[in-house]
Amino acid sequence: MNKPIRNFILGIILVSIVLILKLNREGLKIVEIHGSTMGTYYNINYLEEKGRNYQQEIDSLLALFNQSLSTYIQDSEITRFNKGDSNEFYFESPFFYPVISKSKEVYRNTGGVFNPTVALLVDAWGFGPSEASQLDSTKVDSLLQYVNLDYIVTDKRRIKRLKEGVQLDFGAIAKGYGVDIVADFLKAHAIENLLVEIGGEVVAYGKNENKEPWRIGINTPQENTSDRKIEAIVRLENRAIATSGNYENFYYKGGKKYVHIIDPATGYPTNSDLRAASVIANDCMTADAYATAMMVGGVSFAKKLVEEQDEIEAFLLYENEEGEYAFYASEGLEVTQDSQGEGLTITVID
Repeated sequence: MNKPIRNFILGIILVSIVLILKLNREGLKIVEIHGSTMGTYYNINYLEEKGRNYQQEIDSLLALFNQSLSTYIQDSEITRFNKGDSNEFYFESPFFYPVISKSKEVYRNTGGVFNPTVALLVDAWGFGPSEASQLDSTKVDSLLQYVNLDYIVTDKRRIKRLKEGVQLDFGAIAKGYGVDIVADFLKAHAIENLLVEIGGEVVAYGKNENKEPWRIGINTPQENTSDRKIEAIVRLENRAIATSGNYENFYYKGGKKYVHIIDPATGYPTNSDLRAASVIANDCMTADAYATAMMVGGVSFAKKLVEEQDEIEAFLLYENEEGEYAFYASEGLEVTQDSQGEGLTITVID
């Protein structure tokens, strides 16, 4: 849902849409699909008996998804709720309620650190549909009065705001939810082995063409994409992973760095001691939301959060006192050195 990412997460530019069909050892065709959505790119791999290409259906599904939740579309559901005169809005798509419901859950579990009512501040800082405003402490404080998810109440049919002017931005959770939606579509078509990635958020089911868990790379959190390397490889099966970092979407002004993750407590872009948080969960929407919360809260907060929440595991990258990269892995992850010494391998302990 973010505008075209200034520092492209994966460091890859796809100049065309490619369909590649190969055969694995069991005769299943391997389908690879690439495209664009939500201001970034998607990559989908799956094994299917007939090698059927579902790209047209997936693109249509993602278009409907964006029409519901994108703040960059002037007549989307969320935009009409945000800008509408009425404080009550009846859902028109199947997407709005699940994402606000999950947002409420993570909001409670993080003590308000995850908070999609930062919408006005996201926009004011230049990370939404509008250009950055001239902000001072007075303006930030005036916008903070609208940052409280308790001002939003909902049921399965409608959403209502209790304070005039409160707006929503699901940029910190929507990509993950979009990944889940696409994966559910493929599973509904009897595809058991698949990987779906949108802008670095991933869900993987079954195994890859070599009958092994899917392998997902976690980049070193450096601003310069040409200098990045793979810090770790995650062996992922029937799980989702989402990574949030302060090295992806940012700008410099007056010699100061402003990142896209807004702290709902201060109203300012976060200045976290955490460089990147990768969260593993059963679904990507959950992983996406908690990864953002960890980036806001910092290393100590992130460690405490993953200890409290049984449904998630986390791999954190930060700089130690010597200025070198260090990592933390939660108890449900097994971290080993690559046999050739070229990085770390992370395995989820079932």
